[in-house]
Amino acid sequence: MNPIDQYVNLETRREFLGKAAKGLGIAALSSIVGNAARAATGSSFQRLGSGALGSPHFPAKAKRGIYLFMSGAPSQLDMFDYKPRMKALYDTDLPESIRNGQRLTTMTSGQARFPVAPTIYNFKQYGQSGAWISELLPNTAKIADDIAIIKSMWTEAINHDPAITYIQTGNQIPGRPSLGAWLSYGLGSLNENLPTFVILNSTWTGRKEAQALFSRLWGSGPLPSQHQGVALRSDGDPVLYLTDPHGVDRNMRRAMLDGVNAINHELYEDFGDPETHARISQYEMAFRMQASVPELTDLSDEPDYIFDLYGPDSRKPGTFAYNCLMARRLAEKGVRFSQIFHRGWDQHNVLPKDLPNQCKDIDRACYGLITDLKQRGMFDDTLVVWGGEFGRTIYCQGTLTEDNYGRDHHPRCYTKWIAGAGVKGGQVYGETDDFSYNITQDPVHIRDLNATILNRFGVDHQQLSFKHQGLDLKLTGVEEARVVEEILAS
Repeated sequence: MNPIDQYVNLETRREFLGKAAKGLGIAALSSIVGNAARAATGSSFQRLGSGALGSPHFPAKAKRGIYLFMSGAPSQLDMFDYKPRMKALYDTDLPESIRNGQRLTTMTSGQARFPVAPTIYNFKQYGQSGAWISELLPNTAKIADDIAIIKSMWTEAINHDPAITYIQTGNQIPGRPSLGAWLSYGLGSLNENLPTFVILNSTWTGRKEAQALFSRLWGSGPLPSQHQGVALRSDGDPVLYLTDPHGVDRNMRRAMLDGVNAINHELYEDFGDPETHARISQYEMAFRMQASVPELTDLSDEPDYIFDLYGPDSRKPGTFAYNCLMARRLAEKGVRFSQIFHRGWDQHNVLPKDLPNQCKDIDRACYGLITDLKQRGMFDDTLVVWGGEFGRTIYCQGTLTEDNYGRDHHPRCYTKWIAGAGVKGGQVYGETDDFSYNITQDPVHIRDLNATILNRFGVDHQQLSFKHQGLDLKLTGVEEARVVEEILAS
């Protein structure tokens, strides 16, 4: 074939792909996670339930996971890490012996002083462990015996973007696979008609300005793109272009897809690009999702008592409560890992105005999710994780008054909780000093947390890797990470 004819042939193929993509909604569905595909003989697609590991390294406690991520960094001092001695130190300067030269953000580094700002909220003890929980979380307090509260989390990152990238991907520099992508890659799918990894972004009622969330936070990095997270929308089609356009029926779409797949197989034969296989898998998943996703996202079959359990917001699409109910449905249908992002936790000022709203957004829903999982017999094999990227300072950012204060970023210690899947509920792990500034007992790095999450899925974090540019990439990186065995019952 002469060069001109070859050019025309390739151009026609591109045009066909472009037109077909519009009909299939690939513009939005290109991020779909998939495993099994109706591929031709010879493809290297994974079988349902089979990931790169073949099988877990040891018996898994978790079949699926739900990560409740509070983006912006909740104040541990006002929610979980009770420091009653601070009341007597109101408006005194944070001792240098406590700060000990820690670097500060540019938002407070220029302050003339660092006045201690005790919480204005009351705390009580709950559960077998006597965990101190704030009045801002009355419903979370009811599940104190179901959750393990880790008060000694820490990270090196002090600013939002590197910190959230770090905890999601194991590296402060963008481009690495996210936790959900690693689970999809390593363990494969539980339902061939739904994504393995799903993202739900929530509305919020606290501080209106919030840190941006980038799709790389649930991306697959150098892993095959079929493993990246799928973001479900709360308005219109759950995934863009999921509905057939006017004049296109199911049979026509199937025929179009078969034609696109045939061309992609030819492209693979010509160039050998493994991403071509991933693309075919995504197209097939998109086709199957046309039937599975609308049914999944239709909450009309949920009884009133379930909505009452999660709270009135659970009837409002896009709220945290609605997304928690959706996450339970996803888990029930075989989605291996879902992650709910709730923004607005960055209380640098007017904390007493914004934090109560944030807590109201999530408190009833967290209780509802744990209770719902328990009553359905799913709690023992579903892992639930709650928390943000770092904590907040005991000292006030800006002007301190008796009824108003703000808190800056604090990576040295903060609080998360974890529940289900063989986690020992009713315990508090780790301790901090009187200022909630330094860890005094049982530190847990974010690498340790990720190693523990993988452990619950039967995965040894040291043995789940992917060769890229001459390196064996791992979620926990190359530095030491340990499974926090002390919070595990089995």
